[in-house]
Amino acid sequence: MKHPLVYDVVILGGGAAGLMCAGVAGRRGRRVAVIEQAKRPAEKIRISGGGRCNFTNLHTTPANFLSRNPHFCKSALSGYTQHDFIAQVEKHRIAYHEKTRGQLFCNGSSQHIIDMLLDECGAAGVTLHPGTKISSIARGEDGFTVVTDRGEMRGRSLVVATGGPSIPKMGSSGFGYKVAEQFGLKIVPPRAGLVPLTFDEALLARSKDLAGVSVEAVVKCDGTQFDEAMLFTHRGLSGPAILQISSYWRDGDDIQIDMAPGIDVFAALKEMRRDHPRQELATGLARLLPGRLAQMTAGAGGRASRMADLSDRQLQAVAMFVNKWQVTPRGTEGYRTAEVTLGGVDTAELSSKSFEAKSVPGLFFVGEVIDVTGHLGGFNFQWAWSSGFAAGQNV
Repeated sequence: MKHPLVYDVVILGGGAAGLMCAGVAGRRGRRVAVIEQAKRPAEKIRISGGGRCNFTNLHTTPANFLSRNPHFCKSALSGYTQHDFIAQVEKHRIAYHEKTRGQLFCNGSSQHIIDMLLDECGAAGVTLHPGTKISSIARGEDGFTVVTDRGEMRGRSLVVATGGPSIPKMGSSGFGYKVAEQFGLKIVPPRAGLVPLTFDEALLARSKDLAGVSVEAVVKCDGTQFDEAMLFTHRGLSGPAILQISSYWRDGDDIQIDMAPGIDVFAALKEMRRDHPRQELATGLARLLPGRLAQMTAGAGGRASRMADLSDRQLQAVAMFVNKWQVTPRGTEGYRTAEVTLGGVDTAELSSKSFEAKSVPGLFFVGEVIDVTGHLGGFNFQWAWSSGFAAGQNV
């Protein structure tokens, strides 16, 4: 029988948070092993940001994160900031740029970020075990034993950095939740976040010709709003504004959409009726909206087409649709296309300083597996770096 491999720290998951934690712990002199089920580590980093990795955001604050306990993230985010990660990127001479709204991307490939993390791990003596399947985990007096298809691995500390079930084609699953439950930790029910919203058949029938149309919009739900691009799809709505609001949307909620932000459409239409009475409504609307959306809006309800033939009430109805479109999505596209998972290991179970489970000494959780989820735009990567760093300092 093979002798078990003995380490100070065993990390489950070779993604952003796991590799960050490994490098930091290794630099502190800890013997660290990273177990990754995929053949290559950091697959989600590889595909992120269109292959260029939106690795952080200049404007990161605790307000950019959702959690049952909005204060939990503060300690980690201040202990390792976006500027700390940028300094590491610059140390490795990775060229980057700001796209919009503080989002930082590699000029080249996201592979640069993966190579940086692997270089840091290599310099710190970290052992990687890619393509390794875990069959069981047990806790004893000396720490934790992880049984894998490559034999047993033991560590005084165990770090769970397995992410959530979003993007299952990358091999992600709810494995980390099972580990938490095995040791008696509570889970905030997970659900898909940063995900496109879907329409019912009736709404799809009215909007099917708009697939591919994009418009700047202000989208509101549950007291929160985002002003970014919105995209009509053959299933419903997507684009940054919709992905952002999806993290706040719950089944049955309405969302309100302003498709001409900053424009009083009723006033604009009355002015057009006065100045261009013979103009078609669709032509007038095309000054405010993309052509196909203008055509659909003008045709809804079989309205008269010439501006002169439209009453104030009819113009008001058109304006309401453009400025205050109230829609009830049928649902979301689910984990298949979700960028992140909301919910996860309850932060009440963990120390916000060290990320160690309060009831299970030596057991740590980092990254997306925890009930902390960032907005779109590099915030979830920053959470991986900050939480991974905090745990790496304490394992």
